[in-house]
Amino acid sequence: MYRKTPLEPWIMGKIAGRLGGKGSLTRYLIETYQMQKLKETLALAIDKSPFYRRRLNRRHVEKIRSFKDFQGLPFTTPGDLRQNPLQLLCISQDRINRVVTLDSSGTTGLPKRLFFTAGDQELTRDFFQHGMSTLVRPGDKVLILLPGELPGSVGDLLADGLRRLQALPIHHGLVRDPGAVLEIMTKERIDSLVGIPTQVLSLACSESPVQGADKIFLKSVLLSTDHVPVTIVSYLKKTWGCRVFNHYGMTEMGLGGGVECEALAGYHLREADLLFEIIHPETGEVLPEGEEGEVVFTTLTRQGMPLIRYRTGDIAGFIPEPCPCGTVLKRMSPVRDRVQGRIALTGGGILSMSRLDEALFAVKGVINFQAALSTENNTDRLDLIVQAAGWAAENVPFLVERALFSDPVISCNFRRGKLILAPIRVEPLRELRRPQKRVIRDLRSED
Repeated sequence: MYRKTPLEPWIMGKIAGRLGGKGSLTRYLIETYQMQKLKETLALAIDKSPFYRRRLNRRHVEKIRSFKDFQGLPFTTPGDLRQNPLQLLCISQDRINRVVTLDSSGTTGLPKRLFFTAGDQELTRDFFQHGMSTLVRPGDKVLILLPGELPGSVGDLLADGLRRLQALPIHHGLVRDPGAVLEIMTKERIDSLVGIPTQVLSLACSESPVQGADKIFLKSVLLSTDHVPVTIVSYLKKTWGCRVFNHYGMTEMGLGGGVECEALAGYHLREADLLFEIIHPETGEVLPEGEEGEVVFTTLTRQGMPLIRYRTGDIAGFIPEPCPCGTVLKRMSPVRDRVQGRIALTGGGILSMSRLDEALFAVKGVINFQAALSTENNTDRLDLIVQAAGWAAENVPFLVERALFSDPVISCNFRRGKLILAPIRVEPLRELRRPQKRVIRDLRSED
């Protein structure tokens, strides 16, 4: 029997304060609350944001009575955040407490800029406090392997949330030297850690340099900021004997969107602060529960820079079946891919980072890799640079190649002469690269 997600009583507290509800949380209460907050957000955006004043029809917005009515509104895109982000602000700039600039991976080169008030950031601390209570108990030591040097950064806000849980946050930042981090884990007797999947994998694949040190006893790990391959989760569980939780969030959401409960069966969503939809990536049509599409969200409680029907580019879907923990909160399947990360091969079929992840991380000792598609003699060519642990077998290139051919799309294209596999390059693990968005670089148009 699983403990119910702590997000349910937290959300009930927010809704009860607003609607005066008592007793158990229901979908009716959640959706009634969301519709009220949605109308407030739309009114704020039209009154205060020059962008939304131009984008939205006031008369149309005032007639919205249902979620179906709301689904007729236009989307907000990452491009809108790049072109003139100040136009989306609903308050004066002197009330902004934190500005985050996200470098663009697109062709425009323009960064996205997000603005948050002190109140907006307090909402994130509150979510981190209650979300982390799923896997952390008072007195636990939690190692934070995320950026946290600046006030209001993700690591800083997470540390604040953990302190409210009476846990002890230990901030380290991104992993550069796995051995040094392992030394901290053993000396400080870390109970839990939060980090990026490939960086945490590098720790599990490295031997501790501390001679005679006590064995690492982790109770839990929370993976965030990137797709979480099943093969990485399995390796961490086997190596450390811990539970591995998955978190979904992005800066545009305010850093937190959803987190798994003890059942480890999909994200439970932050439904008092965010309204989620799943749409068809090409038509924009809202899809029913159970179908996979692009994740779209609308902020319900943000004051500085509310976002309405923001297209994330992430691929996931709502899980219609009840969660084993018994909550009424929605469940979302783990994000596997990006809309723009699914690449059509010349010979047919789709190649994505998630397909490569599941194949390559199953090879013992593989910690990370870079992938690129180019053209050679009018044929697709796949190049891989693999980073491997020092103890990895000498025949890693062969093992990686064999793992690639276990993927039906790759093997089919190769057999038909539509795909060339370049010699696998292996780099020893000396120092980890600074994390970047993990995508397959499609260089075919340049060729």
